Amino acid sequence: MPETPQSPGSGLIAQYLGAVGDALRGLDTAVLQAIADTCVSHCRAGAQLFACGNGGSAATASHFIEDVAKGIQPQGRRRVRAIALTDSVPLLTAWANDTDYANIFAAQLDNLAEPGDLLLAISGSGNSPNIIRAVDCARERQVHTIGLAGFGGGLLRQRAHQCLVVPSANMQHVEDVHLVVTHLLYTYLKHALETVSDPNGKTV
Repeated sequence: MPETPQSPGSGLIAQYLGAVGDALRGLDTAVLQAIADTCVSHCRAGAQLFACGNGGSAATASHFIEDVAKGIQPQGRRRVRAIALTDSVPLLTAWANDTDYANIFAAQLDNLAEPGDLLLAISGSGNSPNIIRAVDCARERQVHTIGLAGFGGGLLRQRAHQCLVVPSANMQHVEDVHLVVTHLLYTYLKHALETVSDPNGKTV
């Protein structure tokens, strides 16, 4: 049989998948573990969970909150209170139009956040002004802040209490890894909050 000619894009496919795999393998798993444990401890304590981002990161923030709010049913208690600050287009455009685009998330946190809550702030560059302003507002209100970034982390790495930086300078690869990380955090939260232990601490 004649050989099937190789697609001219096959090399690009392998290169792209390889780069994303390298970025995943390059994650600081100790930082990721610490972030996952922080999410569990805060949600067990009844914290509200907020998330925000721009563009593709907004979609990831919304996706993460949808997973958490719907997909986790803790044993013997209500579901996690989870809010995507990205999801009300009328509110976002009102704040952007009447004040400044950099206020669209911080203004919402100013109304909703309470001490002990948790904010997941996603920025590929780590330098988005509205993300940094949201983190600063959250910290002022004693909200624990977690950042997901790439490109070295930018200001987000400096301002958030915890920050996981994807070791890549390609926005698509960074966003791919952020989606994997948020799915991982959801899975970790679901397992921790839905697991029942007997009086001796054994899983049942």
